[in-house]
Order: sequence, then C-alpha cells, then structure tokens
Amino acid sequence: MKTSMRTHHALSRQRGVVLMVALVVLIAMTLAGLALWRAVDSGNVIAGNLAFKQSATMSADRGLQAALVWLDNNRNALHNNNLPHGYIANTLITEPDWYSNAIWNNAVDVGTDAASNRVQYLIHRLCTTTGAYNGEDGAGQVNNCSTSLSKSPATNANAGNGIGVDSPAYSTTPSVYYRITVRVLGPRNTTSIVQATVMVPV
Repeated sequence: MKTSMRTHHALSRQRGVVLMVALVVLIAMTLAGLALWRAVDSGNVIAGNLAFKQSATMSADRGLQAALVWLDNNRNALHNNNLPHGYIANTLITEPDWYSNAIWNNAVDVGTDAASNRVQYLIHRLCTTTGAYNGEDGAGQVNNCSTSLSKSPATNANAGNGIGVDSPAYSTTPSVYYRITVRVLGPRNTTSIVQATVMVPV
C-alpha cells in the first residue's frame, strides 16, 4: 500500500512539472511569433515608404518641365523678380531649409497627380542682384551672373575668329544659369526635394 501511494505522488509531481514546461515553451513560442510578425510588418512599412518616396521623386519631373516652359516663354522678362510665378532674379545668400514651409510661400503649385503627389517649384537666377545680367541693379550694384561665357561680369557677346581671310566675326549669345527647385508632397507625409540647374539663352 505504501509503495502504491508513493508512486501516485511521484506521478502527480511529474505531471505538474510537464505542465509548467509546456506553459514556458508556449509563452516562448508566442513571443517568437509576435517578434516575427512585427519584423514582417516593419519590413512592409519600410518598403511602402520607399515606394512613396520613389513616386514623389519621379513626380518632380512635372515641376521641372513646367518651370522650363515658363522660363522659355518669359526670356525677355527675367531681369526682375516675379514672385507670383515663383521667380527670383538673384540667388540666395544662404542656402535655406528646403523642408521649411516658409520658403515655399511664393512657389508655383503645379497640381496633384494621380498618385496624390502635390508638385511645387521655385526658380532662382544665379546672379548676385536683380537687373540685366550684364548691367547694374537700381542701387548701382554691378550684377555678376553665372553664364555660359564664364566671365565676371558677363559681357553681351564674344567675337569669334574665322580661319579665312576677311571672314566674318560671329557673336556668341550667352546663356544665363537658373536653378529650379521642386518640392513634392506625397502620401504618408512624404516630402521630396529635387533641384536642377539649366541654361537659358539671353
């Protein structure tokens, strides 16, 4: 009788230990499953954010094209600022924080595309002041512009030389450099800034 009771108590204790081990293993498996689920979820979020960023960057082409068209159509009116059209006739003294909303107060809004990306642009002429690229501003300050002639200050034309006797001298029309900055605001607070430097003949 005593032997039977001892065996019964030993089996009961063993069953209790097995239950505790099973519970610990179950908790460990649950935590591992949660960690795996969070890792997969984080990967999906990162992949989605990268896709939105790429889409916003590609949409910046619309802003660059619109700014180029405006510059080409207004070649004779680029001496002075035109803030309603996002145009500033001189370069910035210090580089601004392009992610700040304050710098985009005068930006041109190109609109929102099918991917819900809102495109805006600003144009800066790479000159030290307003006025003619080879002249002076209203205060008498001589303008200094980045041009294709690489002269400071730029002259109106360069004379070319022909190899023939009495050949005509041709004048080179300079091109002034402009910097176009495009901001794209997309889904999930995506912001993309793209810049391009272009030359426009005088």
